[in-house]
Amino acid sequence: MRKTRFLASLALGAVALGGLTACADHQDDGPLVVVSTNILGDVVGELLGDQARVVTLMKPNADPHSFEISAQQAAMLRDADLLVSNGLGLEEGLQQHLDSARSEDVATFAAGDVIEVLDYQEGDAAGMPDSHFWTDPARMLDVVDALEPVLSKIDGVDASLLDESVTAYRSELEQLDEEMTAAFASIPAERRALVTNHHVFGYLAQRFDFEVVGAVIPGGTTLAAPSASDLADLVGAINDAGVRTIFAESSSPDRLVQALASEANVHVDVVELFTESLTEADEGAPDYLTLMRVNTERITTGLTR
Repeated sequence: MRKTRFLASLALGAVALGGLTACADHQDDGPLVVVSTNILGDVVGELLGDQARVVTLMKPNADPHSFEISAQQAAMLRDADLLVSNGLGLEEGLQQHLDSARSEDVATFAAGDVIEVLDYQEGDAAGMPDSHFWTDPARMLDVVDALEPVLSKIDGVDASLLDESVTAYRSELEQLDEEMTAAFASIPAERRALVTNHHVFGYLAQRFDFEVVGAVIPGGTTLAAPSASDLADLVGAINDAGVRTIFAESSSPDRLVQALASEANVHVDVVELFTESLTEADEGAPDYLTLMRVNTERITTGLTR
């Protein structure tokens, strides 16, 4: 009896182990596409569907300027069939790993190479490329169009299926652009003034005719810090422009924004936006399209009330 039980247990264990092995083999099937940021990761995932494993390095709610990866993830970059990144210096904590993968001939796609790039106009980053292109859905369309031929060349990707998913997602982006255009048209011209944690809305401002009054951190990265004179200048600009709402990013602490609001001589509301990172599924901005729609509604409401 004991021998029978032992053999039965051994057989069940072998089945379980075989199941685990099958799962592991299934997870390793197909091409591997590694994406640096979660916003780009969401878009790439929408285009590829289940045709490839899309691994996003940046976790929800992370700051793209400062997030880092493990040694295991760094090694995975070298095994990727394609590495997708922002390409405009956004992933500051990841740059050495991206450079290392390129030096080992990993196929790469940088979004910044396929769009019309704007430069920062103020702060220490003035004259350097602005990496926050996704705030303009038209530029995200440019990225999608440039990605399709690159993705179609990956072994194991069906070009016809990819074309279907790209066409569907392009339609979603075009609809988003129309919605944003209509919503922002309701904001009076004299109220189209934006103040945020740092300069993140250059592309949105150009596309939809906003004025970027300034940022608490006068540069393109959350890793910088404002000086007393920076804050004093911004308070003056806020008062001159009659700004009623300041927007704080969900991935960055808003204490500086709150402190700035308290310094202004008029009542200023602080409204949270999802600008640099997607969130967990139940936290308001789990995908790019939702993030943009939520921000559009909050900006429109904040500048018209």
